[in-house]
Amino acid sequence: MPIPHDTIAKLDETFASISALGAELTEAQWKLPSDLPGWTVQDNLSHLIGTERMLQGLPRTAHEAAPVEHVKNPIGQVNEHEVDARRPRTGAAVLAEWDDLTALRLRTLRDADEAYFDAPAQTPTGAGTVADFLHIRVLDCWSHEQDMRRAVGRPGGFDGASAAHTLDRLSRTLPIVIGKRAATPDGGAVVVDITGPVARRLTYEVRDGRAGLVDEPSASPLTTVRLDCEAFAVLALGRRTAADLASRIEIDGDTALGQRVVDQLNMMI
Repeated sequence: MPIPHDTIAKLDETFASISALGAELTEAQWKLPSDLPGWTVQDNLSHLIGTERMLQGLPRTAHEAAPVEHVKNPIGQVNEHEVDARRPRTGAAVLAEWDDLTALRLRTLRDADEAYFDAPAQTPTGAGTVADFLHIRVLDCWSHEQDMRRAVGRPGGFDGASAAHTLDRLSRTLPIVIGKRAATPDGGAVVVDITGPVARRLTYEVRDGRAGLVDEPSASPLTTVRLDCEAFAVLALGRRTAADLASRIEIDGDTALGQRVVDQLNMMI
């Protein structure tokens, strides 16, 4: 596999965007709650640090967090250890750790050979390679940046390559949502119209029980779901519900089917 220069460039873009955002925050803003249960703005960054340290081969924290309700599995507990270990620090101190660590990570990635990226790795979607993990890592970093931005009321980050990368990865789950979860009937088509700044108009048709992306449906779509790209990302990442974002969602045609689609969008990666 060739060196994934494009993925590295997207990671660089998002790392820098997170750093720039963090440099603007007050200590009070670092401690604001985010959409992720139990996590503040600072906790989101601490989580990203923990994973980047793991990817760099650095030791995990020896700290053990007390059991909390929002941790549901062993991976979540490992994440919570890293987050809780940094809670006594200031946001500025955590940001300084992030800046140093991401500079090291980028040097590592840019100096690595093809064998580094071809090495086996367990990714959030199953067995793969380091390159596969990094492709998902763009989504993860960008998503947590957005969690931080929403919490402090500083929108941004939708004009770069990482935003388009993330929306396209999230769109991969739409066939399951439309065909299986929303139970679109065989032969029926659904349009998902994602408006800018990252715009996508995607049409899916169900054939033999499976939804697939098509250029043109065999018949008029049963329903069209229209929402802005941030709302799509927030729903697909499970940060909020369709009811929370109802004012930003339009459904034409079969409203019951369209509602099932948006209610089932939480698929993550």
